Amino acid sequence: MKQTFFGLALAAAVVTTGVAAPATGQAADGRAVLTTYADIAQALYGDSLAAARDLKAAVDRLVADPTEGNLARARAAWRAARVPYQQTEVYRFGNAVVDDWEGKVNAWPLDEGLIDYVDAGAYGTENDENAYFAANVIANATLRIGGQTIDATTIDKALIQSLHEVGDVEANVATGYHAVEFLLWGQDLNGTGPGAGARPATDFDAAHCTGGHCDRRAAYLVAVTDLLIDDLAWMAAQWDAQGPARQGLVGGDPQAGLTVVLTGMGSLSYGELAGERMKLGLMLHDPEEEHDCFSDNTVYSHYYDVVGMRNVLAGAYRRTDGRLVKGPGLTDVLGAEAGRRLTAAVDATIDRMRAMVDRNERVEAYDQMIGDGNAEGNAVVQAAIDALLVQTKAIEGAVRDLGLTAIAFEGSDSLDAPEKVQ
Repeated sequence: MKQTFFGLALAAAVVTTGVAAPATGQAADGRAVLTTYADIAQALYGDSLAAARDLKAAVDRLVADPTEGNLARARAAWRAARVPYQQTEVYRFGNAVVDDWEGKVNAWPLDEGLIDYVDAGAYGTENDENAYFAANVIANATLRIGGQTIDATTIDKALIQSLHEVGDVEANVATGYHAVEFLLWGQDLNGTGPGAGARPATDFDAAHCTGGHCDRRAAYLVAVTDLLIDDLAWMAAQWDAQGPARQGLVGGDPQAGLTVVLTGMGSLSYGELAGERMKLGLMLHDPEEEHDCFSDNTVYSHYYDVVGMRNVLAGAYRRTDGRLVKGPGLTDVLGAEAGRRLTAAVDATIDRMRAMVDRNERVEAYDQMIGDGNAEGNAVVQAAIDALLVQTKAIEGAVRDLGLTAIAFEGSDSLDAPEKVQ
């Protein structure tokens, strides 16, 4: 069941509906801006938690009654859960509490053979760098790898947590949104052709089982969704009135706090989104570098990353229940020219992201856009990357305007040393 941009657009529109344009160049207290920033974080993580609970309800229905309709509803709930979460990514990089935690919920790409069956012809059977590459915990109650034995008789949250990055391999992603995504869609075996993953609902039906081990697959899906809820609840609490993330930021030096804000915004714009999530895949024409690679949801995740930056810039976020969180935003501590440039740059990036979303809905999915030989699709993606690079320059201008020092944005070989990319 395809979710169109116009279905998602309501969530984007409420970000600005009823919110006045930012008043650049006005004097504002840095601590007040940081308070708004923390208020928006609290609201976003709260909305992410609520959406994850909706996802869990849909997963429970699927497991209890594994029909194609219930699978479609679970997939739609997963897509909806991504909308508020992706807007939180602007809180990464600058906030250590978020960065240290983020790998539990949004790590990618993943070697999905750790979790479940895969197409060996497309995926392979072994990997010299990952002994757990094809461990398939769903099919195996005991794992014996490299002299280590793991008892996987009971699939629960504790087992899944123990498997996350097992063997100190980052690609062994056992938890979070993308593990849930893989279980709901299965592998996307279409390369840069049309189509997403096509796992059948009977993969969760013990009475009419396809794929084998349907009871264990259902147990994994339930447990990993429960674990996602636990992790989001923990992060939401960090931004509560007495939460340590809020207290550490708002109660500290305002200049240091603004450094955190701009470090997160600049790193997400440049190294993470423009570089690792977009330019790298475009250079390699590789669908495996697509962020939401099983569901073909990638353009929406990219779009909402930028919406999250605009929330912080304007100091405004309308929650999924309609409540408005609003206060002094980043533009309110910037000089008029720096504020205008940054606002214009973010707006331009959103326009380029919307063009990408529009192509996704009318012509082809993101993994097709980055395909080799697709000049038109490649150009649409490159235009969004270029807008992010201009946006990064405007963020650097905001750093200078505020007199901040010692800010280093995350980089990416795809942007900084493309000759190293293979």
